[in-house]
Amino acid sequence: MKHNASNSSNIKACTKQTLQTQAQQILPTLTTLFSSLNYSEISHQRISQQAHNSKYDFQGLTRAQHPQFDQVMIKWQLSADSKKNSADLVYEADVLKSINISISENSLPAIAPPILAYDNVTIQILKPFSQLTILVMPYYPNGSLTTQLNIQNHSLLTDVQKHCFMVQSAYLISHLHNAGWLHNDIKPSNILLDGFLPNHADNSRITFDLLLTDFALAEPFNNDISQISDKNSKGHSAGTPAYLAPERWQGQHATVQSDIYAFGIMMVEILTGKRPFKIDNPSSEPLREWTLQHCQQPIPELHLKHSRYQGIIEKALAKRVERRYRSMDEILVDLTSLDNSIDH
Repeated sequence: MKHNASNSSNIKACTKQTLQTQAQQILPTLTTLFSSLNYSEISHQRISQQAHNSKYDFQGLTRAQHPQFDQVMIKWQLSADSKKNSADLVYEADVLKSINISISENSLPAIAPPILAYDNVTIQILKPFSQLTILVMPYYPNGSLTTQLNIQNHSLLTDVQKHCFMVQSAYLISHLHNAGWLHNDIKPSNILLDGFLPNHADNSRITFDLLLTDFALAEPFNNDISQISDKNSKGHSAGTPAYLAPERWQGQHATVQSDIYAFGIMMVEILTGKRPFKIDNPSSEPLREWTLQHCQQPIPELHLKHSRYQGIIEKALAKRVERRYRSMDEILVDLTSLDNSIDH
């Protein structure tokens, strides 16, 4: 076991070193390109690599300033495949466009960041020709819900703030479902904070403008692949292990109830500052351990001060789909019924 762990560490170290070397070739070229598109104060925040259609793609986030859009976040993907529809980011952009159209047609409030700019360009980088997909959205300086749930900030959150986070996140997911889409990766890091006022003098009046982000795994309810370009089956097999419902580990397709389960995990995290399920790190068989956690570990029992939420948590995290909430609207009914019991 020690030998295997050592080999794994060596592989990770080599992969990281290779990525750093490739980044030194990629990022200067991207900086030049973004500068030519009128972006300034360019700061590359993240770069990663993943296998895609038997090839490796590079993905990244770049923060910049634009004379028209102000501060922006540029989400980009570099693919060796010259086919535009091969990139995950192309799919995500198509999903965002479809969601925004549906939201507008049904007069629902905004639930996702607007697309400020979108483009596909062919550039010479690493290989003779590479396809670069660029998706530009506003930069949100308050970050995501994850920031508010770290050890330091979570201890400062009031019961009112926690309740608001849960209720408004539930509204976001409900609106997404009502627009005909599953998210498939509900978690705090995919909830953006827009207009958050953490130091407001009157905590009872604090409101949060929240937005959902990262729709790479989203899919329409009816799985009509004609609605979007080059939809693959990744939405049925991928997600963040800490939030993935039991039935997903058993090979079943995503449903409203799998989004509800992820929201239930997030509720526990908002209330306690910790995820209800976790595995030892490092683990030789992480996927097996996650399966056991979600499928066999009991639903957590909340501390007495949060006991009013226990029934909601149990119904959201029910192991069997038929015992879980049928819709986010049902959760909202139960959550809003607690409004008057929260100490302001």
